[in-house]
Amino acid sequence: MAQHVLVPYDDSQRSTDALDFAIEAHPDSTITAVHVIDPSDFYAATGMEGGAMANYDAIIDHQNERAENLLREASDRAADAGVDIRTDHVIGSVSRSIIDYVEEHDVDHVVIGSHGRTGARRILLGSVAETVARRSPVPVTIVR
Repeated sequence: MAQHVLVPYDDSQRSTDALDFAIEAHPDSTITAVHVIDPSDFYAATGMEGGAMANYDAIIDHQNERAENLLREASDRAADAGVDIRTDHVIGSVSRSIIDYVEEHDVDHVVIGSHGRTGARRILLGSVAETVARRSPVPVTIVR
């Protein structure tokens, strides 16, 4: 049985399904919901280019606030099921950050939604769940 389960959490229905699955399947484990802030997402959304960093602090503050709100929702969802979870957020490339988190925090199982990204970004960047499953040093459950 897993001692520490990591659930990557974003604003997708798939990540919510993964969290629900982890809560149901691993109620006695430590569950951590982690949100990854991907800098490429907010650069693209704001039209920022490499040298245009004037609003970087404001953008990071906004992304941190968004992450805290998402993770509060995850905590509330778990609490409604009678389970306490940990939450955390990191900045970096999504797949790499998840793998790094596993390695740095004694995680022994990952439960991840089948895809949080959609459309062209998924095709161009590949599936986060697929990359995590291929590179993870621990078992990965992909929830569809």
